[in-house]
Amino acid sequence: MATINNFEDLEIWQLAREICQDIHRIINYDSFSKDFGLVKQINNSSGSVMDNIAEGFEREGNKEFRQFLFIAKGSCGECRSQLIRAYDRKYIKQDEFSIIYNKLTNESVKVKNFISYLSKSSMTGNKFK
Repeated sequence: MATINNFEDLEIWQLAREICQDIHRIINYDSFSKDFGLVKQINNSSGSVMDNIAEGFEREGNKEFRQFLFIAKGSCGECRSQLIRAYDRKYIKQDEFSIIYNKLTNESVKVKNFISYLSKSSMTGNKFK
């Protein structure tokens, strides 16, 4: 595996950023934007995925990073659930729902796989060198 020097280099962070952009686009739709509670929740949960990956990476310890990745994975599930509510309320169309839902599912799998990789790795992180 290549050496990663910044969280921005992580594929899981890049995908989380893309999901945040998708969520931002849909929450600005007229019908969706008026559901203030759901807008706040889905915006926060999508941002939480991205932010927890970044924060965990910056802690520079494998164990802490994994813990933040678990939080990111949980936020990914929360965002998926909120996306389903948006779809059920007819704020977004089927095709858009499917694209974002699949990205969220893919992100969850990728985060889980990265957690598994870190759990088996002998790396402990820069703060333990």
